[in-house]
Amino acid sequence: MFLHFGVNTFTDSEWGTGYENPAIFNPVGLDANQWVDTTAEAGISLMILTAKHHDGFCLWPSKYTHHSVARSPWKNGHGDVVQELVNAAKNHDGIDVGLYLSPWDRHDRRYGHDLPYNEYYVAQLQELLNKYGDVREIWFDGAKGSNVPNMSYYFSDWFAMVKELQNSINIFSDAGPDIRWVGNENGFAGNTCWSTINRTSLSIVNASIDYLNTGDPKGTDWLPAECDASIRKGWFWHKSQSPKKLSKLLDIYYNSVGRNCVLLLNVPPNSTGLISESDVQRLKEFRSAIDTIFGTNLAEKCFIKVSSQRGGKDGGFGPENVIDSDHLWTYWVPRDKEKEDSWIEIRCNKELRFNVIRIQEAIGLGQRIKRHEVYVDGKKVAEGTTVGYKRLHKLEKKVVYGQIVRIKFLESRGVPLISSIGLHYDPF
Repeated sequence: MFLHFGVNTFTDSEWGTGYENPAIFNPVGLDANQWVDTTAEAGISLMILTAKHHDGFCLWPSKYTHHSVARSPWKNGHGDVVQELVNAAKNHDGIDVGLYLSPWDRHDRRYGHDLPYNEYYVAQLQELLNKYGDVREIWFDGAKGSNVPNMSYYFSDWFAMVKELQNSINIFSDAGPDIRWVGNENGFAGNTCWSTINRTSLSIVNASIDYLNTGDPKGTDWLPAECDASIRKGWFWHKSQSPKKLSKLLDIYYNSVGRNCVLLLNVPPNSTGLISESDVQRLKEFRSAIDTIFGTNLAEKCFIKVSSQRGGKDGGFGPENVIDSDHLWTYWVPRDKEKEDSWIEIRCNKELRFNVIRIQEAIGLGQRIKRHEVYVDGKKVAEGTTVGYKRLHKLEKKVVYGQIVRIKFLESRGVPLISSIGLHYDPF
C-alpha cells in the first residue's frame, strides 16, 4: 500500500508548489493504527509513506529544514507522522514500513545546485534510515515538472549509503537496484514480464518504458517489477473523488499480480488523517473478492498427469506438488531432456466450471518459461509467454466447462519447475 499524504491533502492538489504554509497541515484525527488495521484486513504486507513529496514538506521534524510538521499546528508542532506509522506497524505482525523521499523539492533553495542539494538530500535519508528502525523499501523516482532547474541527482551515492545503513532494504527506482518500476501508473505489467533485466540498459527518468514493462529474458540482473496504481483517480485525497469500482481493481490485480509483479496500491489518507470509509469498504470488497476467487482450487480434487517426472515416482518432484499448499519450494519437474514440449494435465471425474487458470513457477530457482498454452477438452482457451511467480489467465468466456485441462510448456530457458496450478471461478 502506498500512502500519499501531506500538504496536498489540504490544498486539493496533486503537485504542491513548495510555497504552502505549514499551518495548513492539521490532520486532527490522524490515527495510524486505523491505517495499519485497514492494511492488514486487506491482506497487504507493506506500507510506503510519502515522507516528503515534491512540495518539500516533511512529515517528520527534520533538523535540516523548517518546512515540516514542526511548523504545523498539528500536535502543537510536536507531531511526527513517520513515527506514528512505525509505531502502529510494530504493534501489528506482518506489516512492514517503506518510505518515499522525493528527489524533486520545490521548496528548498538548494535545489538546482548539485552539491549543496545532494548533501541536504543525503542528510535527510540518513535521518529517516537511522531514526525509525527497519525500513523494508525505499522508493526513488525522477519525477519533476517542466521548466525546473537542471539538477544532477547522485543516485549511485544515495544507493550505496542506503545499503550501508540498512543492508536488507529493497531499493525501488526506474533502474533498481532491487525493484524496478513497471513503466506506467495504471498498475499494468506487460503481457510478457521477466523479472530479469539489464541494469546497464536502464537509467532513472530516461529508461525505455517498453523495456521496463517486459523485462529481458537475457537480463543479468534480478529486478522484479512493481506496479503502482491508485484506488482513486488521483494520488492524494480529494473530497470530490471516490474509489474505483471493484471490477477495475480486479482488472489491475489480474494485470499486475497475475503477470509476475507486485501490486503497489495507493490509498490516500484524508484531511482528518484517516483512510476514508469509502476506501476502507472498497478494500474489504477487494480482499473478499480475491478470497472468493482463489480460496477454492478445483484442481485439488482431480488427478494430475504429467509428460514425465525427474527421479521417477519417489524422486520428490512429482505432480502432487502442484496442488499442495507450498507454492514456493515444492514443485513438479519433467525429465531434463523435456526442456520444451513438456505438459501437465488435470483430469477430473466430473465436469468442472471455471474461468481463471493459475500457473506458478518455483520462482526461488529462477524464471524459466518463455511460452505456454492451455487446452480444455482439446480446445485451446489461453496462450501466453512468461509465467514467473504467478500467471493468471482470465478466460474470454465468462464460464468454461470441461473435464481435462492440459497446460503445455512449449519453450523454456531451462527445465520448467511448476510449483502450483489452480482452476478457479471468478463470479465478478
